[in-house]
Amino acid sequence: MEYFVYGRDRPGAFELKMSLSEEHWSFMDGYGETLVARGPTLTGDGDEAVSTGSLHIVDLPDADAARTFAYAEPYHRGGVFESVLLCRFRNALGRTMWDFTEAVAGYGRFLVITMGGSGPVPAPSRHMIVCGELLALDGEARIGRAAVVEAPDREAAAALLPAGGGRTEVHPWRFGGRPAQRSPGR
Repeated sequence: MEYFVYGRDRPGAFELKMSLSEEHWSFMDGYGETLVARGPTLTGDGDEAVSTGSLHIVDLPDADAARTFAYAEPYHRGGVFESVLLCRFRNALGRTMWDFTEAVAGYGRFLVITMGGSGPVPAPSRHMIVCGELLALDGEARIGRAAVVEAPDREAAAALLPAGGGRTEVHPWRFGGRPAQRSPGR
């Protein structure tokens, strides 16, 4: 079962987050083969960007293992996160971010989260890296949809996952992991 874990940084927690990065990466090393997607959300594009959160989609045996993953994670334990969104994730594309091979030069990458709404998960697009439904931890109730996409801008990214009456957030995002492992490997 896959789980979607998105920790939103507390305002002013960037330095604390950077001080915990090695501990975070070491923790994630223990989940290397189970990660579907990972990476920070950012304030903007380029080298000047500052992290605003951390996304992890991980394949785990059950909700208890997902809770352990989300709440034993060093950024959470260290007080970096203001909140954590933890949901089941039904992977519509059936792939990991490392399977994505159709990058378009000049496009940015974005995390798009739509909470509520009635729209279906869109048909696969060459610009979708990972996409799926967000479900309650018991896997029954649908609470939203999420996708990691590439697009020329925020508006185009949001259009890849229509709100369907829900509330949509779009965050600049990049492949995560230890700097030497960001792409193409884990």
